[in-house]
Amino acid sequence: MSLHQISSFAAGAWIAPGNGARTIASAITGAPFATAGNAALDVQSMLDFARSTGGPALRKLTFHDRARMLKALAQELSAHKQALYDLSFETGATQKDHLIDIDGGIGTMFVFASKGRREMPDSQVYLDGDAEQLSRNGTFLGQHICTPLLGVAVHINAFNFPVWGMLEKLAPTLLAGVPAIVKPATNSCYVTELAVRIMLDSGILPAGALQLVSGGLGDMLDHLGCQDVVSFTGSADTALKLRKTPAILQNSVRFVAEQDSLNASILGPDAVPGTPEFDLFVKEVTREMTTKAGQKCTAIRRIIAPEAQVNAVIDALSARLAKITIGDPRAETTRMGALVSKGQKADVLEKAALIGQEAERVFGNPDAFDLQGPETGAFVPPMLFHCANPDTALRIHDTEAFGPVSTLMGYRDLNHAVALANRGQGSLVTSLITHDTNVARDVVMGTAAYNGRIYINDRDSMAESTGHGSPLPHMIHGGPGRAGGGEEMGGVRGVKHYMQRTAIQGSPRILTEISSNWVPGAPEIKGPAHPFTRKFGELSIGETLHTASRTISLADIEHFANFTGDTFYAHMDEDAAARNPFFPGRVAHGYLLLSFAAGLFVEPNEGPVLANTGLDGLRFMKPVVAGDSIKVRLTVKKKTLRNDEYGEVRWHVTLTNQDDELVAEYELLTMNAC
Repeated sequence: MSLHQISSFAAGAWIAPGNGARTIASAITGAPFATAGNAALDVQSMLDFARSTGGPALRKLTFHDRARMLKALAQELSAHKQALYDLSFETGATQKDHLIDIDGGIGTMFVFASKGRREMPDSQVYLDGDAEQLSRNGTFLGQHICTPLLGVAVHINAFNFPVWGMLEKLAPTLLAGVPAIVKPATNSCYVTELAVRIMLDSGILPAGALQLVSGGLGDMLDHLGCQDVVSFTGSADTALKLRKTPAILQNSVRFVAEQDSLNASILGPDAVPGTPEFDLFVKEVTREMTTKAGQKCTAIRRIIAPEAQVNAVIDALSARLAKITIGDPRAETTRMGALVSKGQKADVLEKAALIGQEAERVFGNPDAFDLQGPETGAFVPPMLFHCANPDTALRIHDTEAFGPVSTLMGYRDLNHAVALANRGQGSLVTSLITHDTNVARDVVMGTAAYNGRIYINDRDSMAESTGHGSPLPHMIHGGPGRAGGGEEMGGVRGVKHYMQRTAIQGSPRILTEISSNWVPGAPEIKGPAHPFTRKFGELSIGETLHTASRTISLADIEHFANFTGDTFYAHMDEDAAARNPFFPGRVAHGYLLLSFAAGLFVEPNEGPVLANTGLDGLRFMKPVVAGDSIKVRLTVKKKTLRNDEYGEVRWHVTLTNQDDELVAEYELLTMNAC
């Protein structure tokens, strides 16, 4: 049987394995399965191709264009999931593991596509915060913006998630407008290569947006500059070696690291046997020990339980782990497959032996276990250790066996549990199973500084919770200290890692032009007709309507109070209102003013305005009393096309009184037909 030839995609061409290629064995059988690597790759050409071709093509697109591109890629991958499943079995992963890696990666891409459309503008500049007034009269302003880096992102991924590990980095990178060179771990690169082929063959990506290195990177990192990014997932030792690359240090290359992590799970003191929380804890720990055969950066390595419950936890975990069927991942009855390679198996057993110097193995014997599959593969059983003296132990807090291995330790009180969790010196995630809100708060306050994520679960949330070990695209993934000090995902936060934040200073007119977002003080445009009679595409940024004024009477105030039931004293009791330091006497309701404002600017006839969908940033600056009048300025601030039929218009609205003093300000959202 011939070996699969795993190619690289460099500077627009597929390059087959060549000099320096490495043989990859099946995790199931241990037999040679594929070959990958080519020492002759021209890394400088790859970088040049990304910077000169991929980058400019991506930057021409708006955030919404790129989001639509991500959605199309996710749909294309979804159509080929079965092929990815079939190939991924060779990594030792089960069908359930595929759902985390392949479906999870595709789902992550869908989320970034959605967030790109909903939370980012249909333009090429992302505004970070509101404009800052830097002068008395508002003629000189400041605005923070984010724009794409002009370099390339080099993604160095781990072996355990060949699809999700790529897509969770690739989605925010492409959404930012930056091309990527993906380097998967060689042991599972054949799955990544297939996913990349699917995306490239679709024709969705512009040339140069995505390249692939199957094998070693060579000296690519030596050619990086200040506009480039390295995003790494893997061991702390490898991360340190890469960080010390002279070019990365000298050129201040952004380096994002997600490293191995001794994640902990804490059983709350209230979660005693017989409670839903105790059963949940045992279920979560078992799942995290066995999913992907424990080869997860978020897996539970340290189990922290009250001393009084240690024996009960050992018994419950042992009973549950005993039901795990280990063997050929292609078999429907298999619950846990193999490690990715025999080399990984040897490393896990070596690390487990180190842990065994400080802890007793209470479940799982790698020398004698019931294997339902090929005995030549990289199979190991789940191994549970118990450390009776976690305060004096060292290895259980600094040694990660990257497999189905976890250590249980007891705590005396909650402060002791927090101290033990923090001994990991930085984790991707710590979980807490408790129904006690005080316990939850104390653990968060004690451990948050050492964690990128804290997962809390109990009987109220267990039916819908996503699990200790599931990083979600909406939330940041990363952690301090030993976990690498980096962050990934987290919605738009993850996109910003591939952008430069810049403070822009200038006049309102200048900032409006740069941001495609009207800034108060910028020139106003008088339209040819009422703006509510004009379609989405006909409206211009800065187009403004000034209304006539309307006088507010005491009868208006009293009618509104009685009609709505809002008879608050400030509107109805002159003496009480006068004692209020904010009011000169009885004042008009704020919502009365908004209603009258709408009456002043609304065009009542059927037209392109389809719906009022929201109101943001409402502020009341000055009270209005009977006899005052108000008028409205309505300006097109921002436009966002939603589909071929309609788009969202964001209007800047101000209410001023008879003395031109600002009474209220807000932003109105409408959906307008195209």
